[in-house]
Amino acid sequence: MKGFWQLLKRFVPPYKKYIVLNILFNLLTAFLTLFSFALIIPILEMLFGLNTQVYSYMPMNSGKIDAVLTNNFYYYVQRIIEHYGQSTALACIAAAMVVMTAFKTGCAYLGAYFMINIRAGVVRDIRNQIYSKIVSLPIGFFSNERKGDVMARMSGDVAEIEVSIMSSLDMMFKNPIMIIACLTMMIALSWQLTLFVLVLLPLAGLVMGTVGKRLKRISFEGQTQMGVMLSNIEETISGLRIVKAFNAERKVIKRFEAENEKYRSIITRMNRRYELAHPMSEFLGTFTIAIVLWFGGTLILGGHSSITAPKFIYYMVVFYSIINPAKDLSKASYAIQRGLASLQRIDKILGADNPIKSPEHPTPLKQMERGIQYKDVRFRYGDAWVIDGVTLDIKRGQTVALVGQSGSGKTTLADLLPRFYDVMEGSISIDGTDIRQFKVTDLRGLMGNVNQEAILFNDSFYNNITFGVEDATREEVEEAARIANAYDFIMASEQGFDTNIGDRGCKLSGGQRQRISIARAILKNPPILILDEATSALDTESEHLVQDALDKLMHGRTTLVIAHRLSTIKNADLICVMQDGRIIEQGTHDELIAKEGAYKHLVDMQTF
Repeated sequence: MKGFWQLLKRFVPPYKKYIVLNILFNLLTAFLTLFSFALIIPILEMLFGLNTQVYSYMPMNSGKIDAVLTNNFYYYVQRIIEHYGQSTALACIAAAMVVMTAFKTGCAYLGAYFMINIRAGVVRDIRNQIYSKIVSLPIGFFSNERKGDVMARMSGDVAEIEVSIMSSLDMMFKNPIMIIACLTMMIALSWQLTLFVLVLLPLAGLVMGTVGKRLKRISFEGQTQMGVMLSNIEETISGLRIVKAFNAERKVIKRFEAENEKYRSIITRMNRRYELAHPMSEFLGTFTIAIVLWFGGTLILGGHSSITAPKFIYYMVVFYSIINPAKDLSKASYAIQRGLASLQRIDKILGADNPIKSPEHPTPLKQMERGIQYKDVRFRYGDAWVIDGVTLDIKRGQTVALVGQSGSGKTTLADLLPRFYDVMEGSISIDGTDIRQFKVTDLRGLMGNVNQEAILFNDSFYNNITFGVEDATREEVEEAARIANAYDFIMASEQGFDTNIGDRGCKLSGGQRQRISIARAILKNPPILILDEATSALDTESEHLVQDALDKLMHGRTTLVIAHRLSTIKNADLICVMQDGRIIEQGTHDELIAKEGAYKHLVDMQTF
């Protein structure tokens, strides 16, 4: 239960006022429960002749308040019996119990009413924190995580916390109050009998706690397996074209059925244990009541007890009032064990360290005056260096192209500039200042990206172009679309700029998607451009349109181009040939051709 209290400590403080109100109404509920049951004692004593004392009215200031209230209550009961008969007295007490129960249930509802605000608010806060953390984590974090599993933590695990932990909050706050109040009354009635009860209850709790611990481990396995299944579904939907092309439907179905069967087995075991909670607590509660009934009854019948028979009946009523809260508490603890497994999986994301941080005292960065400098930069994902000692000087306004075989480190070298990853050795600086000295948002604010795969969102043309740019006017958006050669096909669509482009822009061709991506970069108007094979996946006609848009975009900007099609970078100011993480040649197109080295070999291969 340590994790449960840590959860409350982390997420509940903003809702303190609701907790106070919940506890207040739970205290009133417990008090009214005990008080309504206490009404039966004088009736039993007087109706059955166990109490023959004659009571007289006592002023409120004539003694201890509890003694005065008890005396006067007995006095009024006697008066009702004398004047109206025993049947009327019973009716009055019954009516009083109904009124007290109405107040009690009203207070119980108000306690639950205020708890709902806490439950809903905490779950919302957890979702917001996870989403914010996912967005803030570096790209490298998701290289080791399945997207489906991350989605499972965001959806399934948060839902499990809502169902298991947050739905148990009311029981965790209400039931202990009721149990403590009842135990206090039981001690007041007979401390000897209560001492006997307190020996029995922990034994029952120990049995139920053992089952609960096992439940947490099984629940963790279940949520992990759900993550595997969601990853399987996500991969299948993303690669459905390949699945059908290779007639692999049966193979992916078999794989999913195997994972689903494994999940069924885990969930079956978990739910069997969870359903064991209620009958086990029911049996143990009844067993405990039977022992207390036998033990207390034996003491009274033998004349060895300080408690009278009516008070013993009331004692048993109060003790029975503990059983339901105790059962609910045990069910809540079982549910919490399930939820703690989900919390443990969520904490893997919330507790993940983000190495890409802004410094405490960042250097201001508004514009780039001189250029970008890579100095002895080294970087690796695993054991082998992906970038191995690269030194490169990019002057302001230059177009620098990176070429080479796949896996030579071109994209990684570009990704280090906006700090998608941080260099491990050496440095990258802008105008002589290490980029790690700038705020991450300021650094990335200088840059625009156009990638090989145009990353678009299931939204309108307008919102995709203005993504990340605040306060853009309609005229600016339309002008950006014109420069990117996208205006005509946008206006030809059903609703113009308000047309939804589908999931990842699925309603558009590759060239159209790329031009929307370029329009987005044009609207941002960044001084630094990173173009990662922006035309390599296009046909000749689309490439011409996109390349024309890129030429307009690159004009007057510092541009880092990653290219496989060497014809697109012939006019670059500097071409760097990369191999195994190093720059092995650099110069203009003509200079590199004259060297007849690696670059000329690449040109000859493409010409052939």
